[in-house]
Amino acid sequence: MVHNMRQKRQTFRILWRLVVLSIVILAAGQSVFAAGLESVNAAKQMSKAFASVAREAMPAVVFIQVEKTVETGQVFGRQTPFGFNDPFEQFNDEFFKRFFGDKIPQTQPHKFRQSGQGSGFIISTDGYILTNNHVVGDADKIKVRLSDGREFDKAKVIGTDPDSEVALIKIEGDNFPVLPLGDSDKMEIGDWVIAIGNPFGLTETVTVGVVSAVGRSKVGIAEYEDFIQTDAAINPGNSGGPLISLDGKAIGINTAIFSQSGGYMGIGFAVPINMARSIQEQLLKTGKVIRGYLGIYIQNMTPELAESFDLEKSEGVLVTEVSKDSPAEKAGLKQGDIILEMDGKKMETDTMLRNDVAMLSPGTKVKLLVFRDGKQQKKTVTIASRPGTATGRTEQTQQPKERLGLQLQNLTKELAEQFGYALGEGVFVSQVIPGSEADSEGIQPGDLIVSINGRKVSSVDEFERIIGELHKDKKVRMLVKHGQYPRYVVLSLD
Repeated sequence: MVHNMRQKRQTFRILWRLVVLSIVILAAGQSVFAAGLESVNAAKQMSKAFASVAREAMPAVVFIQVEKTVETGQVFGRQTPFGFNDPFEQFNDEFFKRFFGDKIPQTQPHKFRQSGQGSGFIISTDGYILTNNHVVGDADKIKVRLSDGREFDKAKVIGTDPDSEVALIKIEGDNFPVLPLGDSDKMEIGDWVIAIGNPFGLTETVTVGVVSAVGRSKVGIAEYEDFIQTDAAINPGNSGGPLISLDGKAIGINTAIFSQSGGYMGIGFAVPINMARSIQEQLLKTGKVIRGYLGIYIQNMTPELAESFDLEKSEGVLVTEVSKDSPAEKAGLKQGDIILEMDGKKMETDTMLRNDVAMLSPGTKVKLLVFRDGKQQKKTVTIASRPGTATGRTEQTQQPKERLGLQLQNLTKELAEQFGYALGEGVFVSQVIPGSEADSEGIQPGDLIVSINGRKVSSVDEFERIIGELHKDKKVRMLVKHGQYPRYVVLSLD
């Protein structure tokens, strides 16, 4: 009997455990189902958000058709399938040739009418439209079509700015749908964005992606670059269209794509709307853009440069030269100064400083926090108007003397005149040894070495003497000039 009781209890325990296990499994299944359902609902909500933003924005996005009289042999020196406003146009010829080569045959020049297309978006009820300079800047005739079918054959160019790739045009009328402008400074990597435009003439096309990068510069598209990079599909015809946040506001103007095939490859660039807004305001007011000017040549800091200047960490922007009679010189800035802040805003890159100064109106006073000789100083500068620019040339010469991967020679009168240097200004770089540290740092034949660790150098013998006085385990900071443009370079002596 006792044995039977024990058996019953054991059987009961087993049954009870099975019941509990069943309940746990059922609850887990319901939890997984609930989680899956929640994920599906979240995806549906996201989908509805995209659809809602696109639906609200599309009426303000316009299709732009342009015509221009061109002469064969003048269309970029190459043949492309996108007309005279293709999204690759902004990259230089070397960039294009690298991927496509020269495909245009040699023919006798003749004139003909060429058409192109792009996008834009309305920013005011009275018909002002933001787009790209390369869409409308060289056009003889501009035709605008709205999503509701209305067409305007005589759109007027209010102003264009090739340096930023922004253009402002206008159509006559009122009560137009408007796309509100957002704040591009608040966009972060990973934020969802929507691109709307007319790729390949296919109107009202919507693509979705994320912000891949911000503050992209030195891309080779425009003079002043601060691009938002996105993987939202951008193709020929999207140029000038809006890049939109999930708030339904334009945070960029789609401008160009990077591609090895001629189509979408996941890298597109958009002018940030804060920059475009500033440009648009000037174009609306005067029809042109007047940029601020400080009068300095600058470069980014590196840990090696920071150490050489006794700066605790790599921060700020390094001044490589101060132009004569410039606002910077009048304010007391000097070569070798490190600009840490402008009006309280930290200057993290040379592009940031350059763009911020360019957006200032002439006559504006700014306060700079500068690091010099181990101490911080404050300087007040009155911004002037940006003058014209010039570029230098490089050319290789003979009779070198090698040091630090460089072949050097004294600067002669002929070389000084040819390359735009002043006699006695520095030591001429006639050749750079391939694979050397100097080569990896970007020093080129035709450059001029102006100083070593802050000491002026005017001859090869003086260069050798200064280098000989330094310890071999130390690094040397050189001020190197390329045409008119100086920069600092740090090289190892060993």
